[in-house]
Amino acid sequence: MDNNKHIVISLGGSIIAPDSIDSVYIKEFTNLIKSYISNGYSFAIITGGGYVARQYIESAKSITSPTNNDLDFIGIASTRLNAELVRTAFGSDAYEQIIMNPDSVPLTDKKIIVGGGWKPGNSSDLAAVHVAKSVGSSIVLNLSNIDFAYDKDPKKDSGAMPIHAMNWADFRKILPTEWQPGLNTPFDPIAAAKAEEMGIEVAIMNGRNIENLKNYLDGKDFIGTKITK
Repeated sequence: MDNNKHIVISLGGSIIAPDSIDSVYIKEFTNLIKSYISNGYSFAIITGGGYVARQYIESAKSITSPTNNDLDFIGIASTRLNAELVRTAFGSDAYEQIIMNPDSVPLTDKKIIVGGGWKPGNSSDLAAVHVAKSVGSSIVLNLSNIDFAYDKDPKKDSGAMPIHAMNWADFRKILPTEWQPGLNTPFDPIAAAKAEEMGIEVAIMNGRNIENLKNYLDGKDFIGTKITK
């Protein structure tokens, strides 16, 4: 990691609530992040919807014939619920409201701000990329439940290989070209295009490995995938 101490984290819903809310993990995560703010770091944390969003989306599909916009708004609401939980977990260290619009980040002396999804047609990863632009950060740290991004879906192809480092042009070739509500990929394809355009570096890693996350923040070797321009 470079000397940029303004870190944007896209915190996957899959680790906030894999099948139920993981309060133990949230406490470990917030304690780690709080330990860095006294050293001049500031964090913008954008939460995903994960299992919660997909559960609600599948329920909507079983009841009626929702539009993609309907499903995206359900997903956005799920991310914001997770954001309120994470914001509350940080207590007085976090700005008192979640971010609704990543292009309009409040001026505050708080070192931690938290937000969720933004608008239909993408995931909360795009909100994280836009927040990076708003706070002047060149880094988005994508925390999910996988150690690496892979060149193929490892659940479907036993020959899938982990990616340690890759440029955006090559990485985008392995992503879908379009967004679908509830899409489960290492990084949202819409967000990937925007990150490439803006020259944002994205690191993908397993957020449950707290020690590995600490290594990344300390500028040490880490287990994960780094995507750069």
